[in-house]
Amino acid sequence: MGWLRRRLPALLMARRNIGRTKVRSVLAALGIVIGVIAIASLGMFGLTLRYQLTENLGSIGNQVMVQPADSEGAPELLTERDLRQIESLASAEATVAPAQRRFTRVSYGRGSSETRFVMGMDKPGQLFEAREGAIPQPYRSGALVGPDLADQYDLSPGDTISINGSTKRISAVLSPSQGFGYTNPSDQIVLPTRSFDQRGYNAITITESDSTQANATAMAVRSRLNDRRERVSVRDYSSVADQIGQTFQALNLFLIGIGSISLLVAGVSILNVMLMSTVERRQEIGVLRAVGFQKRDVLKIMLSEAVLLGIMGGLVGVAFSVVAGMAINHFIVGDALLAFRPGNFVYIGLAFAFGVGTSLLSGLYPAWKAANERPVEALRS
Repeated sequence: MGWLRRRLPALLMARRNIGRTKVRSVLAALGIVIGVIAIASLGMFGLTLRYQLTENLGSIGNQVMVQPADSEGAPELLTERDLRQIESLASAEATVAPAQRRFTRVSYGRGSSETRFVMGMDKPGQLFEAREGAIPQPYRSGALVGPDLADQYDLSPGDTISINGSTKRISAVLSPSQGFGYTNPSDQIVLPTRSFDQRGYNAITITESDSTQANATAMAVRSRLNDRRERVSVRDYSSVADQIGQTFQALNLFLIGIGSISLLVAGVSILNVMLMSTVERRQEIGVLRAVGFQKRDVLKIMLSEAVLLGIMGGLVGVAFSVVAGMAINHFIVGDALLAFRPGNFVYIGLAFAFGVGTSLLSGLYPAWKAANERPVEALRS
């Protein structure tokens, strides 16, 4: 309360002085409004683009692929024990999907055939979704084919293909991949593992909730399974996710820099207003000094005017920035309420602080000039 009592007279006088030149003050504050809107809106625009890209690409970097290492002495297949260890190292929310692969002859309808890899899985629903038909649960018979393969050979659920001389009926056509992944369904053929006569797995895919958890799981698997020698190869997309994050961070800084230019222009406008106010009120300032006001008192009054202009412009700019953020999210993402994500308020707060700070800096020289005005010369003018 003591702090407020000491500064209340200066604030009241500053408020009165701003009201005396309403048009000029409004125009100066308008520059702050535009600058705050520019910084906050461009920052939110960059954040929304990043969110939209993440949604389009799926959960970037949330998969880890574990395979037998290529080093000498490494096993050709991953064992059941390896699978259990990997399951214990993954998070509780993760899915762990082991898969077998083999090179075999595949014949399609109309006499088309080729030699290719086919995949064996017990729970393909952990990695894939069906575009046509349904993935059986449990998966014990039939075949699943990728969308590109189905389109190439005009395959659909109910059709048959021949794999190594054995006829398989197609249960489902898989959906295209929605993001980065190590198991692309485009041209896959997935069979039940009972169709394979091998013990062990060619690959184990871990799907985590996000890239951070995937990176932690990948590091844990490397440490546990390669403790004595390199037995497994562990790959993850964490570096790709980091690069995307860094790219968008640089983009946001660039956009904020562009928006800051408008605040610099607003700062020049406030500087001009305060200098004109100082010239017009020389006699008033001289009277204040003559009746006992100290230099610091005059300095407080002038700086209070600049800060009040910044606060008023900043608050109006924040209100319009929220509206602009809702419009941006509505047209880009389709959900205006995403404007209220915490990340957006960081940019709004930054824009408000920058606006008030610009006003304060712009008022320093005029305030110093007014405070150092000699009372006698001011009264003569």
